[in-house]
Amino acid sequence: MANALVVRKGTNLARRLRTQRAAQYVRMSRELQRYSIENQRAAIAAYAAANGLTVVRTYEDQGRSGLRIKGRPGLIELIEDVQSGEADFDQILVYDVSRWGRFQDTDESAYYEFLCKMNGVRVVYCAEIFKNDGSFLSGMAKYMKRGMAAEWSRELGVKVHTGHCRIASLGYRVGGPVGYGLRRMMVDESEHPKGQLEKGQYKALQSDRVRLRQGSAEEAAVIRCIFDQFVNERQSYSEIRRALNDANIANHNGRPWTDGMIPIILGNENYIGKTVYNRTSRRLGEGLVKNPAYAWVHGTAAIEPIVDPDIFARAQKLLAERRVEIPEDEMLMRLRVVLRRRGKLNSNIINSTLGLNHVSSYVKHFGSLRKAYSLIGYVSPRDCDWLDTYDYWASEQSRHANELAEVLRADLGLEPELAQDNIALDVGGTRLVSFLVARQLATRGPDHAPQWKAYRRQISSGLLAVMRLDATNKTIEDYVLLPSKLRAGRYVWLSSGSLARHLGVHCSAMSDLIKAVKARLAASNHAAPTTSVLQSKPEKRGRPKARSGRGRR
Repeated sequence: MANALVVRKGTNLARRLRTQRAAQYVRMSRELQRYSIENQRAAIAAYAAANGLTVVRTYEDQGRSGLRIKGRPGLIELIEDVQSGEADFDQILVYDVSRWGRFQDTDESAYYEFLCKMNGVRVVYCAEIFKNDGSFLSGMAKYMKRGMAAEWSRELGVKVHTGHCRIASLGYRVGGPVGYGLRRMMVDESEHPKGQLEKGQYKALQSDRVRLRQGSAEEAAVIRCIFDQFVNERQSYSEIRRALNDANIANHNGRPWTDGMIPIILGNENYIGKTVYNRTSRRLGEGLVKNPAYAWVHGTAAIEPIVDPDIFARAQKLLAERRVEIPEDEMLMRLRVVLRRRGKLNSNIINSTLGLNHVSSYVKHFGSLRKAYSLIGYVSPRDCDWLDTYDYWASEQSRHANELAEVLRADLGLEPELAQDNIALDVGGTRLVSFLVARQLATRGPDHAPQWKAYRRQISSGLLAVMRLDATNKTIEDYVLLPSKLRAGRYVWLSSGSLARHLGVHCSAMSDLIKAVKARLAASNHAAPTTSVLQSKPEKRGRPKARSGRGRR
């Protein structure tokens, strides 16, 4: 019986085998070559072979900063697997302490390691000179290494920021994409152009620099027109935005304009030949901070001016008059005063009353206009149930768009792509159809025909598939397919008698709507179904057409 297998009482063979299994965690941001993923894997493999371990799983974060766990899917997945009890390994092999993380709070690094230890999984640092065995010396060494890793990030951040400020002061561009009507040109040390950088592209060599250049002449004309309408014609952000979208002029992202984009254009010093850096900063993974004006870095003669400095200065004066910062209690007190005078409140009253902040300011400070009303004891007579169901109907729009996309792929061989917050479909880069939800308005009597109102957003091309709701505004009653070339406006108004005037098609069910879309596709272009369907207007470039008066749609 000399060769008999003797198993001691209490021995768990499965666990004994499991102790020979290990996972590896590798991470690299954009640091030294010695921290490349390949080098880390090689060092870990050598350690595993020397200690009789088998690496059965790899968790990787490539191009990820070690300052926070947020944005590191590899480490997050590792911690979740360990905590869930599904981990089939007892050790985690990491190159060194800095690869586990350069957390600014060293306790955070220790916390994630402690979670693994509490679940029976040990973290091993393969390239460190100490053993992570829980001894006093090991704990002291880890604490020092974690502090050194955090300090290295802080020092590097200071050096990088100082270098960026120096480069920006020389008139070079520091940062990513630029605004409307501007381009990024990469130049070498002798200022020789090396090519234009598109969105998402960065310079390859540290010795290269980025200069700003004007875009097209059409874009420059649009920028001058925006300043002229704001300064000389005293038009509002909404009026300027509406004119741009009505003229089919897209913004720098190829999308329709919004009200918030107009003040950004008006306050951009790039248009008078200057660059400004360090307006805001985000240090070591913390939140975005607005820096005081004295900390801004100005670079002059960086770009040929697009706008006259005099009209730019006048625009800044008007912008400053509109930006009146008052405390929240003062905002509510002024709202109470207007309520006593007018007897009611709504968006139009708030926006048109001097001394009151814009509606968007109340939404920003209090979360919603209804919450601001509740703080002053006012209950709006408006039916707000529709607002509470916004998320639900947004998901329904997305579901309908996906259903139509599947049918077009299967039946017509098209390749539609979701667009506009997943409520629209593009085919070949051209808008095909957008889904809208139309709520039914309260009728004034039994003899009045029902009416529907749908928020159109800035949609100006393709078909409009309108889901009309029933009288309770809780379920879909029917569908209407419309061309987008309706009268300009933010809303689409529908009634039973307006379909013929709008060249619309009534559909009782989603299946009928799909048939109508396919019929419009076939009628528009048999040979190339990816061509634009029922375009609203031919594309225009140049100065947007000014509009006078108020209250038009």
